[in-house]
Amino acid sequence: MIKMIGSLSILSGAVFLFSAGLGLVRMPDAFTRIQAGTKATTLGNILIVIGLAFYHPEWTPKLTLVILFVLMTNPISSHALSRAAHRIRTPMAPATVTDALADDETTGGSGGAA
Repeated sequence: MIKMIGSLSILSGAVFLFSAGLGLVRMPDAFTRIQAGTKATTLGNILIVIGLAFYHPEWTPKLTLVILFVLMTNPISSHALSRAAHRIRTPMAPATVTDALADDETTGGSGGAA
């Protein structure tokens, strides 16, 4: 039964990773690709690591550190990529209505930084 839960968790993670790859192909611009890839890969990686923890309970402390590392680095790296893409003026999709970062820069805001 424990192996079945681990297998289902790994399969669910693989589905999320597949959806991330599909999102990278289907999204219209770099910013939505970054968002789709980051959210889905974060959840997919976490589910796969949880599945591994069911298969190898003795690895759980190390796998917990892996999950924490993924939770810390994926959002930070996607934020850095998005800011860099915005800074070099990567075009947004035509359907994009608002560029909140450009609005903040023109009003002299700090971009959310304190």
